[in-house]
Formats: sequence, C-alpha cells, structure tokens
Amino acid sequence: MAHTSDLIATDIAAYLKQHEHKSLLRFITCGSVDDGKSTVIGRLLYEAKMLFEDQLAAIEADSRKWGTQGGEIDFALLVDGLAAEREQGITIDVAYRFFSTDRRKFIVADTPGHEQYTRNMITGASTADVAVILIDARKGVLTQTRRHSYLVQLIGIRKVVLAVNKMDLMGYSQKVFDGIVDSYREFARQIGLEDITPIPLSALKGDNMLAPSEHTPWYRGPTLMGYLETVEIDEQRMQAGDFRLPVQWVNRPDLDFRGFAGTIVGGMVKPGDRIRVQPSGRESTVARIVTAAGDLPLAVAGQSITLTLADEIDVSRGDVISSAQAPAEVADQFEAALVWMGEEPMLPGRPYLMKIGTRTVSATITEPKYKVNVNTLEHLAAKKLELNEIGVCNLSLDRPVAFDPYTVNRETGGFILIDRLSNNTVGAGMLHFALRRAHNIHLQHLDVDQDARAALKGQKPAVVWLTGLSGAGKSTIANLVEKQLLALGRHSYLLDGDNVRHGLNRDLGFTDEDRVENIRRVAEVARLMVDAGLIVITAFISPFRAERAMARALVGAGEFIEVHVDTPLEVAESRDVKGLYKKARRGELRNFTGIDSPYEAPEQPELRVNTAAITPDEAADQVVAKLRELGLIQ
Repeated sequence: MAHTSDLIATDIAAYLKQHEHKSLLRFITCGSVDDGKSTVIGRLLYEAKMLFEDQLAAIEADSRKWGTQGGEIDFALLVDGLAAEREQGITIDVAYRFFSTDRRKFIVADTPGHEQYTRNMITGASTADVAVILIDARKGVLTQTRRHSYLVQLIGIRKVVLAVNKMDLMGYSQKVFDGIVDSYREFARQIGLEDITPIPLSALKGDNMLAPSEHTPWYRGPTLMGYLETVEIDEQRMQAGDFRLPVQWVNRPDLDFRGFAGTIVGGMVKPGDRIRVQPSGRESTVARIVTAAGDLPLAVAGQSITLTLADEIDVSRGDVISSAQAPAEVADQFEAALVWMGEEPMLPGRPYLMKIGTRTVSATITEPKYKVNVNTLEHLAAKKLELNEIGVCNLSLDRPVAFDPYTVNRETGGFILIDRLSNNTVGAGMLHFALRRAHNIHLQHLDVDQDARAALKGQKPAVVWLTGLSGAGKSTIANLVEKQLLALGRHSYLLDGDNVRHGLNRDLGFTDEDRVENIRRVAEVARLMVDAGLIVITAFISPFRAERAMARALVGAGEFIEVHVDTPLEVAESRDVKGLYKKARRGELRNFTGIDSPYEAPEQPELRVNTAAITPDEAADQVVAKLRELGLIQ
C-alpha cells in the first residue's frame, strides 16, 4: 500500500494512536452522467496510495476488459463495483470508500447521477459534511447539476466543491472555467448555497488533484485533496451548538448504577451542568460522564457516553437530554420536507412509523402542500408523492417528540418513515418547524371516561370491522348483527360505507388517497363511539391492510374484531346488485376494488366468514358467537 507512515515500521502502537485521533471527513461526489465522479474518487485512492498490489493488478486487468481509456488505468472501475455499472459505464448504487492521509481520514460516497436514483443520492448525502459537485467542462451547468445542488442544499450540506472536470479537453481554458463558475454561483444564490469552492480538474490526468497543475497557472486556489484535508467538518460546528443527547439505552448493570447512554449530537457537557429531559420537561444535574476508559471531565459532540444524574427522574430510550438553558423544542405536529423513497406512492392519511433520533412514533402525513420540480425548482400541486419525488407536507404524530429544526441540527431534525407492514424505509424527511396548533391545542381531561360510560350500559365497547369485496355481503351481515345485539339489549351503532359517503365523506372519491382518508375518518369516528361505550359495527371494503391496522391501533387491546367477509371475486361479481362490476368492466368506473384497484385480504382476522358457503344469517350468528367467545357480550 502506497500511503504509509514511518511509524508503522518503528512504532506501530504510536501509529495506531495517531490514526485513531485523526478527524474524519465524510463527503459525496455527485454530478451528471459521465462527468467523472468515479474517476475522481479512483484517482484520489490511487494518488493517496491506498491500493494494495493485488488491487492495482486487478484494476489493470479490469481496465483492459471494461475500461474506456484505451488500455490505460480506468480509475472509475475502483468504485463502480456493480457489473451493471461497469457494463454501462455509469454509477447506479451508492459506493462507499475509505482512505486516509497523514492529516485526516475520509469516507467518500460516490452517488448516482440519474434522476431515478435520487433516493440513492439522498442516502449517500445524509451523513456528508462536504459535497463535491462535478461539472464536465465541455457541457457546463446542466439540469442534473441544478437538481443535485438542490438536493445537497435540502439535505443540509453547507460546503460545496465545484469540481470543473475534464479541463484537459478544453485546453485548460480560464475563460471556460470562469464562465461555468459564474453561471453556477448565480444559480446557487437562488437556493441558498453560499460556501462554494471552485477547482479546475482533470481527474484522468491528475491536474489539481493532489498538487497544483502546471497547466493552470492562472488558478491560485487549493487542490482537491488540499481542500478536503483542511475544510472544517460539521462535527466541529456541532460542538459549538446546544447540548443534545438522544438516549439510546438505559444502562442498569446493578442496583447501584443507573445511567443513560447515547451519542452526543450537539454541544458539550460536563459534570454539574443543568439538563432537561424531553419531552417530559423534568430537570436534573449531571453527576458523572462515564465511558469504558473511565470518567470524563468534559464530553463533546460525536462522543458516545453514559450520563448519570443527581436526581432519580424518569428517563427512557427515545428521550432527549438537552441543556436546561437551551432545550430542544417539543411538539407533535410539524411542517417538513419529505423525499419519497418507496415503490408505492405516499398516500395522505396513511399511518407510517417515524424514526427520529432514537424514538419511533406513529405518524400521519397530510396532503402535500406542494411538490418540487427539482430540475426547475417550481412548486407544483400534488395529492401524493411518487418514488423519488420531493414535497412539503404537514406531519401529525401520536405523541410529542423533542426536536430541532433540521437547519439547526441534522440529527434531531431529520427522520425516516417506515412502512408499518413491510418495515421498509419509504421516506426521509427534514423538520422545518412545529405548527402553532401543536402548542395551542391540548387534550382536555374529562372526569367521565370510557369505563364509566360502558358500565352505565352494562357492556364492553368494541369495534366489529367487516371488510371484503363489494358484493361480499358486508352490509347485510352487519345489519343482521346489529339486530341481534339490539335483541340482546346491547347498545350499538352501524357505520355503513355507502351511508357515510352521503354525509361525512361526501367530498371523497375512490382514488387510493381518498380511500385512505375515507377509512381514517371512519376509524376516528369508531374510536369516539367506543369511548362512548358502544359496540360499533363497520361495513367497509377497506381494501388496504395499513388502514385497517391504523383503525385497530386507535382502540384498546381486545377492542378491535376484524371480520373478513371472504367471498371469491367471481361470486361477488355474479351478485352485482348495484351494477358496479359491469361498469368497472366497461371502464366506466375507475379504481374499483378487485378490478383495477387491489384488495389486500386480512392475514390474521379474528373471524373469517365465507358467504359463498353460508347464508347471511349464519354469518351473523358466527359474528355474535365470536363476540361471546371474546367476552364482549354475555
């Protein structure tokens, strides 16, 4: 390996200690297709002498097979690891590489340039301190350059290297370089990028990579490596911020020790400092800062520590320990920028899991205020977000969380959204601010509660949720169930899909996003009726598992009984009392469940009834019998 230190041969322990205390810079390279991103990284690795002899031999062989440089070393192949990338000569996935110099350690992410891989770029940029934006000197500032710059600004990267590559093909012209820089700076001002360092490069030839090039005597700025070795990293900025420690683990090895472990993401702390635990708001004083190497007199952003407190107060995983003088904000409703990364579109009203710091909560997204055309920066009206689209939305959480705006602290202001069923990450977001209503609206305590109302009626409240295809018999069965409950002296109410759409939901259509909102509203009404002590029966197609799971989560354990009216499509279609299937088959009725819109059957319902094999009365008897079995009626 070429980058070596004399200490390796003389004092390996001293070398390792020196290496351990080097600062770490994370940066990304991004640009349009074939701007030379992978070549820049490959050249850095080569010049920094971070290649083993077998790696060098392999890249020489690969260059002869896949290379584009006529037998010379193709440095891009050091990074383009996927076969599809090598065959097409482009970057598809994010490729990470580690290297070091005598002054600093580096992790570089080579991010894809194609618009369809925006989510990959966001992934690579999420932890970066610097962005190296490549521009082909022959092409100048392109639409993709603007898009990548907008994403860099959105993700919170403040320092940008404008690497004007392939200057050798333009005769190292200062006029060409200055024209590109002026054009880029004008655009950068519009999106708020200010800290820009332009460098003329030829990654292939090595010009201005590690040493100043004799071909650009008119350039007096830093080389690319010189800039990367000396630029101030985000960690240094965060150490000057307010103290933040998201609690990752409550450390209780024995009865005599209770500490709170995590990584500091802002500011510094020392014993005696006054702190506030959020969202609870309780305060105490730091007693000790504990690490594996012993107690510390001071800890700063980036360090993993365990704090002990002077007082016995309740602290749990997901809480944030903040400076008492400058605590984080606490809210449960926000405006946020959202990058959608899921194959299925983002649907307003659908519940997702939101992970912010070390806390995971349930989140619901409103209809987007707008989505951003990242090529033109236009704000466009939108009802949902598709894969790789970016929008601004309001978020509503099921409980308050501690946060800072993303522009203040990326760790306490950034979040991801997770699909509740698949556990796939489907979105990444940046909190802008808390909505005023999050601070002005509070739950009112009521002395008469659900238990008191249910006791007055002499019953246990519950939701009996009938789901199935149109024509399966849900409304008929629900009506028969309610008649039986009335005969038994039970207090109930039936929410029927068609009836609700005549009033509460008359403004909704049958698109996926309107179906989600339809069920969200019905689920909230059902929850209120359960709180009133009623047995609520609902008869809705409710085609999506996520919304049925959301409805279940709104009520207590054992209070949601899912009944799958399981009727084959051909049987339901043969009934077609309302003539809806015929219209759907003729194309007159779009988004019809079972025809051109999916139905996600329950996987583990409390009861499954097949109306192709039994009568509606028999199905109703089975539902009432299930309620008796569960102890909901006597």
